[in-house]
Amino acid sequence: MSQDIRQLEPKAVWNKFADLNAVPRPSKKEARVIAFMKDFGQKLNLETIEDAVGNVIIKKPATAGMEDRKAIVMQSHLDMVHQKNSDTNFDFLTQGIEMFVDGDWVKAKGTTLGADNGLGVATIMAVLESTDIPHPAIEALFTIDEETGMTGAMGLEGGVLNGAILLNLDTEEDDEIGVGCAGGIDVTATGTYNEEPTPETKIGYSIEVKGLQGGHSGMDIHKGFGNANKIMNRLMFDAFENFGLRISEIDGGGLRNAIPRESRAIVAIDKVQEAAFLYEMGLQIEAIKSELKTLEPDLIVVLTKIDTPKVIMDLGVQEGLTRAIYAAWNGVYRMSPEIPELVETSNNIARVVIKDGNVKIGCLTRSSVESSKMDLAMMLRATFELIGCEVEFSGDYPGWAPDMDSSILKVLSSLYETLFNEKPHIAACHAGLECGILGTHYPDMEMISFGPNIKGAHSPDERVQISSVQKFWIFVLEILKHIPKA
Repeated sequence: MSQDIRQLEPKAVWNKFADLNAVPRPSKKEARVIAFMKDFGQKLNLETIEDAVGNVIIKKPATAGMEDRKAIVMQSHLDMVHQKNSDTNFDFLTQGIEMFVDGDWVKAKGTTLGADNGLGVATIMAVLESTDIPHPAIEALFTIDEETGMTGAMGLEGGVLNGAILLNLDTEEDDEIGVGCAGGIDVTATGTYNEEPTPETKIGYSIEVKGLQGGHSGMDIHKGFGNANKIMNRLMFDAFENFGLRISEIDGGGLRNAIPRESRAIVAIDKVQEAAFLYEMGLQIEAIKSELKTLEPDLIVVLTKIDTPKVIMDLGVQEGLTRAIYAAWNGVYRMSPEIPELVETSNNIARVVIKDGNVKIGCLTRSSVESSKMDLAMMLRATFELIGCEVEFSGDYPGWAPDMDSSILKVLSSLYETLFNEKPHIAACHAGLECGILGTHYPDMEMISFGPNIKGAHSPDERVQISSVQKFWIFVLEILKHIPKA
């Protein structure tokens, strides 16, 4: 299938994307893609550096006649989100992404595609490899671990880069020019509980929530998609109240920055209540599916009778936990009063694991306003501390404050309007771009973000639009030609 991809235009970009997607590149396990990128730079006889944390920097001199322009940094991240459908047999640690063309879109077979941010990486590679593209001096910055902590951007030292302008290629709408982004913080609640032998009067069931869209917990959080962890807890709460449901295990969600698509629970109910349990749960499931029918048409909740679990969660802890998850904020918390249609603050209840006497609940809280971010984080902390959990804040990273007067914004805005006969959408986004962190290391560097149309990022429905990549490539080439003089 990669041969079909390699025939797409612009071939320079798609061939590099196919090369990149043949290399496994999970966050925090980027050794192979780091080696791949270093080998690429060295084969071009370009200065290639791996810094202390694993970021790769490749430097290319200006082409003839462009030596008087400001030096630029072209930046994208090497890692990708790994999500797959539950029925997809795929090993992200050993296999390359299996891609195919579907009309005007490139997709992957049951997994994330890696267009976020692989198309940005491939575009920079194509520019570095070119012999006929005019450009100023370029420092290509390929960061690691953007998706699970931004440790690459955080670990980049000041003074390594000399560029005056940073072009971040990690925006997912081709009519958008990004000038700001949200910061984020991980809120993790942990606790323990006593396991009790399951009474002989109870029988076992598994409950599976699946078929949800999932998606990016920043860019898609305002769309109202279902959260598998919240849906599962709603079912637990109702069945506990009415049928004495007791929890044995729950495993819900996955990555911190992906809206949870699936959750599975093993529970026990009173045997004498089985018929009523199935009937009432059926009504509850239908009500939830009716609420979400427009946004989540493929939502499935499966109840399966299983062997009775040997142990169940302590009753008091279960009661407090289900109430806390019910109360914990999920979704949009506040819209920006300054920028129309921008989510200012949100939370994603990304992970719920209950097993072997341990509870872990992982959230990612985002905001473009630091005080609002911490306000919501403290609300979550208070919610879970009320039931005796310990709550840890980690992975805190800053947002990127918009500069509407930057010279590079004026260049891109004017070029876009000239090239495409329409005004671009100049916006801040609710995703966590690395620009905010990089700006702390290089406070005088102007920054801008743009990219092709990518849909369904962080989910197995991720896809990139072929015609949009062509448009994006034209835009990149014109930007390179029009970088201001130093």
